[in-house]
Amino acid sequence: MKDNLLFQFVKQFRGKISSNIYTPLIGKADPKHLAFLRNLEKELETEKSLYIPLHELNVVVFDFETTGFYPGRGDQILSIGAVKCKNGKMCDGETFYSLVHNNGILSPDIKTLTGLHESDLQAAPDLSEVLISFYQFVQSDTLVAHHASHEKQFLQHANWKAFKKPYQHRIVDTSLVFNIVVPDKNIVSLDDYCTLSGLGIRNRHHALGDAIMTAELWELYIKKLSNEGCCSLKDVYERIARL
Repeated sequence: MKDNLLFQFVKQFRGKISSNIYTPLIGKADPKHLAFLRNLEKELETEKSLYIPLHELNVVVFDFETTGFYPGRGDQILSIGAVKCKNGKMCDGETFYSLVHNNGILSPDIKTLTGLHESDLQAAPDLSEVLISFYQFVQSDTLVAHHASHEKQFLQHANWKAFKKPYQHRIVDTSLVFNIVVPDKNIVSLDDYCTLSGLGIRNRHHALGDAIMTAELWELYIKKLSNEGCCSLKDVYERIARL
């Protein structure tokens, strides 16, 4: 029974759409892109990642800047930033950043928040090209994001729109994982966690800047999680289920 409960709980954190809605509607997607995605799906071993020690788990910490919160209502990805962490350490030289093509008008609030303007996005590559480049960077590593539900819903929507395929990667939400270490504190935002941890806040609301700060927190908190007896994602999910 415990294993069944764990399985049901873990399903909530797997970055994918139910396979029931998949149909082979290729549309106008690039055949080379679809071939790459098929090969990547074969390499994914999402359950295996549950048992790898956190300090040995290779992850890609990522962040999106978007026009809003609801992709189903027309909000779009503006930029993607990511950094790799290997063996518990952030790899400074292994980063990804790209703007995403957009011909729309950005709201004043989004311009102020992100520093992006229409002229920055009009010459950027299309979303499908950026997604493939991002997936090539990630390969089969586990994805990590702060308040990952935001990134997850945009990835699900974008992947289906671009490739008519469900999204398969596991996405770990640091806002849930870190709560194991600081369960009694009202810590919510990335800024709060950085301040609590003594990390400088810089390049905020820039996709790569936020990804780097989250990666620094990941590096710090997996050590704290080990002290709490959480040495793998399986341990983490079991502990969260009891909170």
